[in-house]
Amino acid sequence: MRILLADDHPLFREGLKPVLAKLDAEVELVEAMDYPTAFATMHRMRHLHGGVDLALLDLYMPGMDGVEGILRFRAAFPDIPVVVLSAAEQVMDIQKLLAAGALGYITKASPSDVILSALRLVLAGGVFIPPSLLDRPGVPVGLSTHVRNSALTSRQIEVLGELAKGLSNKQIAKTLEVTEGTVKIHLAAIFRSLQVNNRTEAVLVAQKMGLHKRR
Repeated sequence: MRILLADDHPLFREGLKPVLAKLDAEVELVEAMDYPTAFATMHRMRHLHGGVDLALLDLYMPGMDGVEGILRFRAAFPDIPVVVLSAAEQVMDIQKLLAAGALGYITKASPSDVILSALRLVLAGGVFIPPSLLDRPGVPVGLSTHVRNSALTSRQIEVLGELAKGLSNKQIAKTLEVTEGTVKIHLAAIFRSLQVNNRTEAVLVAQKMGLHKRR
């Protein structure tokens, strides 16, 4: 797995390397310290090695203006999964970055295990936003729902939809033709992904997603 790590703080890059090494047995890192270097590195890697598998970009680096830099990177390399690293927690920035196709927004203060889990989620096809940002004033329901929905598998969404209809675990198992134990496993994963503690809270999130209306 080849990863571009672009950040203008050498100490941060060094600190992140042991975390990234846990993603794959053969992680290869290419580094950049600003936006111009990141673009040049991407073009060089694409020409010589076929590109990279993941790009981790500091939001505020020399060479371009924050969000604009990420937007230009996405436009230049639309096939590369992009995760944004930032010390800032600006809701409007997150909205613009998601709209541009960024698959993750990780605050630099996040613990290493959270960073690792976030990157694994992105590599599995999900979208990661720190849960602490999802329900802040000014975050539209659509943004929160988009992120949470992306973090669930298709089967988990099915289970959540049946839960929102008021079905018991036994009834959900019968409807989806799985065992009751499997339903419990899915529910535990759903609770973790949605950052909720019980069925009632999960149903409220499902209703915001509109899952209670599906048949």
